[in-house]
Amino acid sequence: MKNIAVIGAGTMGNGIAHVFAQHGYTVKLIDISQPALEKAIATIGKNLDRQVAKGSLTEDEKTATLSNLSIHTDMKTGVQGVDLVVEAATENIELKLKIFRDLDAFTDPSVILATNTSSISITQIAAVTNRPDKVIGMHFMNPVPVMKLVEIIRGYSTSNEVTLRIMETSEKLGKVPVEVNDYPGFVANRILMPMINEAIYTLYEGVAGVDEIDTVMKLGMAHPMGPLQLADFIGLDVCLAILKVLHEGFGNPKYAPCPLLVNMVMAGKKGVKSGEGFYSWTHGTKELVISPNFID
Repeated sequence: MKNIAVIGAGTMGNGIAHVFAQHGYTVKLIDISQPALEKAIATIGKNLDRQVAKGSLTEDEKTATLSNLSIHTDMKTGVQGVDLVVEAATENIELKLKIFRDLDAFTDPSVILATNTSSISITQIAAVTNRPDKVIGMHFMNPVPVMKLVEIIRGYSTSNEVTLRIMETSEKLGKVPVEVNDYPGFVANRILMPMINEAIYTLYEGVAGVDEIDTVMKLGMAHPMGPLQLADFIGLDVCLAILKVLHEGFGNPKYAPCPLLVNMVMAGKKGVKSGEGFYSWTHGTKELVISPNFID
């Protein structure tokens, strides 16, 4: 597989496109928004510049990576001639089902269709296609160029051959693939999101403040960043969406999103992407938010 299409030019999509292009794949980055595509290419260029500055990439390798990328606003023409599609659109089930119906119609039946979903059922997505054996999850971690893990999620009908090919492809990207089965939240978010939710409850109930909670988890549990900072980095809206999937999928009240998280998302406080969450984010730095909604 040398020809790849990536659907979605957001944070995850541009990161996935970056990694494939850097490893010699021809990549078509597809999004309905031309400005989003242009922003994605600019972001990839900046991230490549950082790699060059650190000495992990040469100028020639940067040039080659950018030459492997092309942008497209029309999915039907964009996916022609590809061997693998990786969908990285918004974590919305109806949107993903529509995309996969279209991909099934627009691509050759031999093409593998992967989704970067962090929680939505691969089996459910595969069921809207005529190739459920060729639908699989490739859950990359953010930031994609840095993080080594890729969760490879097998749907109920995903074939052994497709799973093996995607595992091998992930290794060729310099990643460490881990095969898991298709249950709500898979492994990463089934464990991570309840921890983040509990940290938000700890703040909501006035046990400790934002900085105190994050400091305990960083210094006491050796986490590289605290759960509230991580939630800001992931996106509070994404955290809420994943918790809803877990809550609905298992029917267990322990997965119910904290009311503070729900209110913050409704208020547009989504973390880094909106400029404010549990922290205020400006120019890549963070400051504590002083808010009456945080009970100290």
